[in-house]
Amino acid sequence: MPLKEKSIERMYWTIGEVADELGVNTSLLRYWEKEFGSLRPKRTNKGDRLYTREDILQLRRIQYLVKEKGFTLQGAKGELRKPETVDPEQPATPVVPVDEVRARLLHIREQLLMLREEEIVAG
Repeated sequence: MPLKEKSIERMYWTIGEVADELGVNTSLLRYWEKEFGSLRPKRTNKGDRLYTREDILQLRRIQYLVKEKGFTLQGAKGELRKPETVDPEQPATPVVPVDEVRARLLHIREQLLMLREEEIVAG
């Protein structure tokens, strides 16, 4: 029986990585940290911010409320105090690891290239 490969999950992301992931500037993340007291990323000895998965989820929720739903910062703060509700009409979105998505997309790309090759040969 082959051994299962262990995957090590990251615990922390830098402010730059999180900003890139969310498509915002690092200054906006620092601003949101100041405005939303519940957002408190860990700090290194040098003072660099380190974000956990929970911090990133909270940032995504802030971004959604402010940018997508059009909430003011005060409104978003109030909304964040409420427990997250699950809409029974909407199916839960499964969380798929990025590596798995990348592997699936590469596989699909390979299949498309093979189909294109077959079409060129047959055509």
